[in-house]
Amino acid sequence: MKKLIAAVAVVAGLLSMPAQAADYPDRPVRIVVPFAAGGVTDLAARLVGQALSTRWKQSVVIENRPGAGGIIGVESVMRSPADGYTLLMSSSGELVIHPALSAKPRFSPLEDFVPIAMVTSTPYAWMANVDSGIGSLAELVKRAKDKPGSLSFPSAGVGSTMHLATQQFISAAGLTMLHVPYRGGAPAATALTSGEVPVGLVALSAVPPLVDSGRARLLAVTATARAKMLPNVPTVGETGVLKEFDAAVWTALFVPKGTPDAVVTKVGADVVEVLKDPVILEKLAAVGTDPGTGSAAELIERIRKETAEIARVGKAAGIVLD
Repeated sequence: MKKLIAAVAVVAGLLSMPAQAADYPDRPVRIVVPFAAGGVTDLAARLVGQALSTRWKQSVVIENRPGAGGIIGVESVMRSPADGYTLLMSSSGELVIHPALSAKPRFSPLEDFVPIAMVTSTPYAWMANVDSGIGSLAELVKRAKDKPGSLSFPSAGVGSTMHLATQQFISAAGLTMLHVPYRGGAPAATALTSGEVPVGLVALSAVPPLVDSGRARLLAVTATARAKMLPNVPTVGETGVLKEFDAAVWTALFVPKGTPDAVVTKVGADVVEVLKDPVILEKLAAVGTDPGTGSAAELIERIRKETAEIARVGKAAGIVLD
């Protein structure tokens, strides 16, 4: 009798899973963004949230919870009920760099969360100040090799995505360059145009005003394919400096570990469909970002690969986050 009851319970549970997915969501859903309003992560959350709200016929509320470089917002979702009604739209900065380089990581993207789908991927562009005399990525590499340590580069801060993307390139190309950290991407970009630093990486979304200033020139993009907004700018691979190089900041949706599989599957499938919307694709392209693949499996593999790479590069460069 006990075996029969157990079997009936298992069958009942399996039969109830599709119903759970079919009924989800039956109340408003929150998407937590661990940054202030503005920026690619916030834009991605708002575009996807609005599309999902229409699709689900339920309110999808965007909640900005900035602080501690994104950690406060991430931890708030980690502690939320695992019922699918609190989602996290976060970036590789919090979900890869923090676990890879922190002496005592406060969360793990694969142990404390369930990856749903990659939403955006934004590559960087190598740029040089017009007074630097550097007109190509090959010239940048040659100067850095001829005079090790003579070239400095800016970042949005120690351990930032900009910092680590630059260190990845430096490591791959076998260069020695001086890191100059600033308090954010905007001051770093200003340093490049003013000539405080001769070269540096800039997120594609910030490239247009720098080019318009006439004080910085584009050298290459850090992606495997040319950027749609910069079709005439070669990739790092096309310059011949490296065979291939891919560095980008991505955003993705996550839910707390323990969220029902049926809900995870439904959200993931709906996000994949949302990312096919031409209106959303156009708005993402306008800020220099590409849509993600939408595949949870690819996102998981990317997290594993990038975490290992960032840990290696960070250790070699002596980067440790508190």
